[in-house]
Amino acid sequence: MQVPPPAAFFEPVNWHRTALHELAHASGHPSRLDRDLSGRFGSRKYAFEELIAEIAAAFSCAALGIVPTVRHADYVGVWLDVLREDNRAIVPAASQASRVADYLVGFAPNAVGPAQPAAADRAPA
Repeated sequence: MQVPPPAAFFEPVNWHRTALHELAHASGHPSRLDRDLSGRFGSRKYAFEELIAEIAAAFSCAALGIVPTVRHADYVGVWLDVLREDNRAIVPAASQASRVADYLVGFAPNAVGPAQPAAADRAPA
């Protein structure tokens, strides 16, 4: 995975959104959360993975205190169009996105989110 440096983005939040989206894709590797990443661009599988990655990025931003932008919703809407024949696709996508966000936020030291308790609640190391 490679993301341009933060200076290449107009606003820092856009770098965070992009990096978390790409990390969400990387979490699908068999040695991590093991999702099916075999879909080609425009396919149902590809659209489903894009939904997972973008929703996970939004969840992760929220858990890390990064104020997400409306672009999360816009991007999710584009891929939902591909999945119109399955009006419940958002439910399993959001469920998997929650697992991804928990996984990603688990790597952030001192993060308060679904994967980590507040610092005061953690057991001493």
